[in-house]
Amino acid sequence: MSASYPNIRMRRTRASRWSRDLHRETVMTPSDLIWPLFVTEGQGVEDPVKTLPGVSRWSIDGIVARAKEAVELGIPVVALFPNTPADKRSDDGAEAHDPDNLMCRAIRAIKQACGNDLGVLTDVALDPYTSHGQDGLVDDSDYVLNDETVAVLVDQATNQAEAGADIIAPSDMMDGRVHAIRMALEMGGHRNVQIMSYAAKYASAFYGPFRDAVGSGGLLKGDKKSYQMDPANGDEALREVELDIAEGADSVMVKPGLAYLDIIYRVKQRFGVPVFAYQVSGEYAMIEAAQSVGAGDRDALLMEKLIAFKRAGCSGVLTYHAPVAARLLNG
Repeated sequence: MSASYPNIRMRRTRASRWSRDLHRETVMTPSDLIWPLFVTEGQGVEDPVKTLPGVSRWSIDGIVARAKEAVELGIPVVALFPNTPADKRSDDGAEAHDPDNLMCRAIRAIKQACGNDLGVLTDVALDPYTSHGQDGLVDDSDYVLNDETVAVLVDQATNQAEAGADIIAPSDMMDGRVHAIRMALEMGGHRNVQIMSYAAKYASAFYGPFRDAVGSGGLLKGDKKSYQMDPANGDEALREVELDIAEGADSVMVKPGLAYLDIIYRVKQRFGVPVFAYQVSGEYAMIEAAQSVGAGDRDALLMEKLIAFKRAGCSGVLTYHAPVAARLLNG
């Protein structure tokens, strides 16, 4: 028995709900959430994603309705991902820098409807636009070209900023793209457009349902291991983060989230910058699967995972469960 017992009883502060609330070290609110949304063509379209139960692709009018819902729930940011029609995909992903593409039309519609009440985060990568499903341009051997891809990403990012995007989020993992995008935004007069860099994005097995949602899953030739990170590496993630901060990232992201809590913690401890986690499609699907077979309570599983992200050091979390979590947090 400890010499401090019974002077110190660790259970005293756990005995009542009010006391547990008072002593809670980690607090989660709706303002810690970012809601990823999938945009598709059409009018009045809700197209459920089979591998993501409860998640749909929405036409722009539906996306605007979701954006208004986010404002009502206290969710500060939505993240947009387009499902580009097959006839607008190409080897060079040229649709990415069309000022009237699906993404840009969705940005403008949200900003018109919600103004500054809601932030819009936009994905910068070519996989929603390429016919081969890779995040960048490829050579004859299907190797993803770095510098040539960065030039296209700069055009894509500038295009989105012109449409009204508040946060540019490059998810491509090309070397040097944060610096190139930051310089283009500065020169284009978009000095207050933020960059949230996918700084430590791993070549993960948890992305499958997302690729279905944006229509790139069946197109992908090979894998993305030549540019996304090896799941075995942690020190390399710190180097990636350090470089992106130096290049002008305002915040950084670790993706996926739950399997990389150690990376989140190390990044926060080392750099002290805003760190975000992406609770990716595979993580979402596992929670829904557990609920569907009675293996766990969705709400309890969700909130425990979100608290884990915050406890590890996250400023916020991208999650498809954002409206569910917000309703739970709002009581």
